[in-house]
Amino acid sequence: MLESINLISCNFTRLPPLKPSRPIQTLRESRNLLLLQSRASSPFLKSNRFLCFPKYERKDTFFHVCKSSLNNPDPEKTQIQDESRGWTSSILLFALWAALLYYCFNLAPDQTPTQDLYFLKKLLNLKSGDGFRMNQILVGLWYIMGLWPLVYGMLLLPTGRSSKTPAWPFVVLSFFGGVYALLPYFALWNPPSPPVTKTELRKWPLNVLESKVTAGVTLVAGLGIILYAVVGNAGDWTEFYQYFRGSKFIHVTSLDFCLLSAFAPFWVYNDMTTRKWFDKGSWLLPVSVVPFLGPSLYLLLRPSVSETTDSETTTPTDSASSDPNL
Repeated sequence: MLESINLISCNFTRLPPLKPSRPIQTLRESRNLLLLQSRASSPFLKSNRFLCFPKYERKDTFFHVCKSSLNNPDPEKTQIQDESRGWTSSILLFALWAALLYYCFNLAPDQTPTQDLYFLKKLLNLKSGDGFRMNQILVGLWYIMGLWPLVYGMLLLPTGRSSKTPAWPFVVLSFFGGVYALLPYFALWNPPSPPVTKTELRKWPLNVLESKVTAGVTLVAGLGIILYAVVGNAGDWTEFYQYFRGSKFIHVTSLDFCLLSAFAPFWVYNDMTTRKWFDKGSWLLPVSVVPFLGPSLYLLLRPSVSETTDSETTTPTDSASSDPNL
């Protein structure tokens, strides 16, 4: 029976192979073109294993795309939720700023206004030769507060800029007002930050703020000031605590230092992720909690913005040109 079936089947001529219709080929070509465009525009799709031509297509790639689309079923709704969260954080930061100002002007201790004026003149070198020894902790606090705006300038101006509000006026005002001048910008900050061009990196102030020399000098100066303040007389700490309880000038300045130290790790994280350095530099996030020295160490070790932008612009085109399927 089987031999007869084979014999009968051999009597028929072989059918010509079916050719795919033109619409199917057009669909495949458009799909390849779309994948190439998405690969060239995205900095994350750099490896050839993510390129899904029909003959190299993997099953898990399809499910990965489906999962991404299911996570964001309504882009407009997601955008509205992000905006509501942004407005919530802005309102909270403005409320914190208003509460701090109210506390500093109305509730902070103000028992020694004459002494505060005298300390301010001594720290500004407007009064000398009277033989009075200034508290070393107070002197160190005064000089370290002059370096904090430089640290925040190196964190905000390159990668912490807002798309609607310029950062440099707040950074300049922070040399006089500290965190009380920066909090309004924190509330108005609207990510993502605009990209930094190579022309901007060659001009002032980014050429100075991105310099390793600036970061190194800031770290060394801050370390020297902190050592000068810590390695002092044992009675300086007791005296400083008494000043803190009675002097508005010292009380508000100490609060300023604490708030600048508290906000610094967030801006270190923002700068780190913007430079695509989180995988290598994530160990610096816990270090950035250390007041002043942690953020200063990060600024010395971080890669420059030009290195990250060059890698983003050259890698996709180079990998695309080296692909044999293109």
